[in-house]
Amino acid sequence: MKIAVIPARGGSKRISGKNIKTFAGKPLIAYSLAAANASGLFDDIIVSTDSDDIAQVARDYGATQIIKRPESLSNDIVGTFPVVQHAIETYQQSVQQVEHVCCIYATAPFLQAQKLIEGYQRLSQATDKHFAFSVTTFPFPIQRAIRLKGEGVEPLDHSQMTKRSQDLEECYHDAGQFYWGTTQAYLSNQPMFAPHSIPVVLPRHLVQDIDTPEDWERAELMYRAYVAG
Repeated sequence: MKIAVIPARGGSKRISGKNIKTFAGKPLIAYSLAAANASGLFDDIIVSTDSDDIAQVARDYGATQIIKRPESLSNDIVGTFPVVQHAIETYQQSVQQVEHVCCIYATAPFLQAQKLIEGYQRLSQATDKHFAFSVTTFPFPIQRAIRLKGEGVEPLDHSQMTKRSQDLEECYHDAGQFYWGTTQAYLSNQPMFAPHSIPVVLPRHLVQDIDTPEDWERAELMYRAYVAG
């Protein structure tokens, strides 16, 4: 038994109504729902929300279950794990037991069904792993990062600044699209960023956080260039 859980809170502050705001012609959450459905993996695709408007849009675009989350899980302080745990527990109490869960962000218009399939296949075949989630590379060596200080700048690590880029280890970051896990791992609060997690590498041109209006504009341009075009 496999379920997708898409957390979608209604109170976005930096981009009003972000989860259902029109992105390249469709509500933003519609892209995550489309990829989940296209993968053919899930027995149910659940949207966890506190918003009736989001619930209706989610149903219109392919969600098979809506779980209304309590007020205690509907503020901007609560992390993703408690929301996913609530959805799992609610579903298991009312429907049936679940073996694997995939948390999919509602703000992932570049999500591809094939990557969801890859993540599930790799996790289900690895007996010593608890999670599989999307990652991508940093576009610039993070070892040579600088910080602004007063009217000037300073390196975070002076020892790295004279090294050639090709001599520095390539580093990755969470791509913010999907997080496969065993039900037991989610419910027991196993850490996501640990050796028991499998990285599913995405190309950088299919990754963009959408937290600010500038992010939104960049994401739409990327979508039209790399996906729709």
